[in-house]
Amino acid sequence: MENVVNTMQKSSIVKIRIQKFGRFLAGMVIPNISAFIAFGLVTSLFIPTGWYPNEKLAELVGPLVKTLLPLLIGYTGGRIVNGERGAVVGVLATLGLVVGAQIPMFMGAMVMGPLGGYLIKKFDDIVDGRVKSGFEMIVNNFSAGILGGILMIFSFLVIGPIVQNINIVISGIMQQFIQANLLPLSAILIEPAKVLFLNNAIDHGILGPLGIQQTVTQGKSILFLLVTNPGPGLGLLLAYWMYGKGTMKDSVPGAILIHFFGGIHEIYFPYVLMNPLTIIGVIAGGITGTLIFTLFQTGLVATPSPGSIFALMAMTPRGNFIPVLSGVAVSSIVSFLVSAIFVRMSKGQGDLQEAIKTRDSIKNPGNILDQIIPMEVSESRREAAELPVRKIVVACDAGMGSSAMSAAVLAKKIKKAGLDITVEHASIQRIPDDADIVVTHIELTGSARKVRPDKKHISISDYINAPEYDALVTELEKNNKK
Repeated sequence: MENVVNTMQKSSIVKIRIQKFGRFLAGMVIPNISAFIAFGLVTSLFIPTGWYPNEKLAELVGPLVKTLLPLLIGYTGGRIVNGERGAVVGVLATLGLVVGAQIPMFMGAMVMGPLGGYLIKKFDDIVDGRVKSGFEMIVNNFSAGILGGILMIFSFLVIGPIVQNINIVISGIMQQFIQANLLPLSAILIEPAKVLFLNNAIDHGILGPLGIQQTVTQGKSILFLLVTNPGPGLGLLLAYWMYGKGTMKDSVPGAILIHFFGGIHEIYFPYVLMNPLTIIGVIAGGITGTLIFTLFQTGLVATPSPGSIFALMAMTPRGNFIPVLSGVAVSSIVSFLVSAIFVRMSKGQGDLQEAIKTRDSIKNPGNILDQIIPMEVSESRREAAELPVRKIVVACDAGMGSSAMSAAVLAKKIKKAGLDITVEHASIQRIPDDADIVVTHIELTGSARKVRPDKKHISISDYINAPEYDALVTELEKNNKK
């Protein structure tokens, strides 16, 4: 028994570390997603194969993809590591990559940006308390300038050529997969990884940068469709709608709207976790959809974010609408047919909310605020839970889709209860200092605690109908009356 527990603990630690690394990669891209969308729109409109070919306006594509986007990634990576000073050094280090580069330097930016931030942070730690009063500004400015200049030259002469060679190898491998029709098998890894909340990491941190490079040379990329295809998730939800029972069935129509039209794929993850065998249906849908995309040689011009059917259509180049819609439709049908088998095998008797309540009653009996106090803290920390709560932050990977949706639901409940509490949403990496309570999906709570061990944490399993929300509001009302 002890060996089983140790194995489970090690598995959980590995999963958290993978999530953390993936979140770090995605965190450099997601804040700049609007710039990627701008690139996609300019590309789809003005390149020779676009909707409105314009040789003059098409000149914007090169600077966007080869200069602006890598610099934004480098700036954001440095900022994540060490604030504004890290951002400045990170962007200088990245500039050395983009000068004279023949390909978009996204991979290099993801290395040099954080490296610049890390090195200036280490320098600041070394000189902390050793700079004489009145010399702080000159030391800060010259240290960042000198280090940034050195890294810029180093990346230009050394890192740039290395990254270009690595990109050539990776692009060649991806092209071989596509030509051999093996890309559909990527769904075997991608679909389970999505359910473990690695969707943003894979899409924005890995496939997105590779896809942009293909767009520059080919005008589109199938890589933008591997994670964002809403078909597999739609098929799963339709299976639950057809064969589910009780509140589980009742919750599906809203989940379909949020998933397919709103583009928030995380909404269907709890349905998979409730019946793990349904992941087979989702994988089957993913394989089929990607096979259709491959056979039609279709793709998008940029990452559709969020992964709504509307966003997919906006990023679809001229002449590719039927192939893209066909892939989405076929993947939905296959996912539905296979998922329905496992939903019916379970006799559709699962109750989403009851399952959540049962889990929480076993794992965290008693006051809902007891959930948010780590077991190892002192009694004085436990008393802190009784203090007035001023801000609740709902956090997720990107800090946009699922957390924004959950924050809106919780804010309505807080307002209806007449409580003067602010509810915000943020990415896990950017949970604000003044947050009193942090709300995350149960799969992400471990990562959130690693980032913010000083905060109180609540886990939820359903973004819309989480029973924890009502319990939390009730306890907050009681505490505010004391």
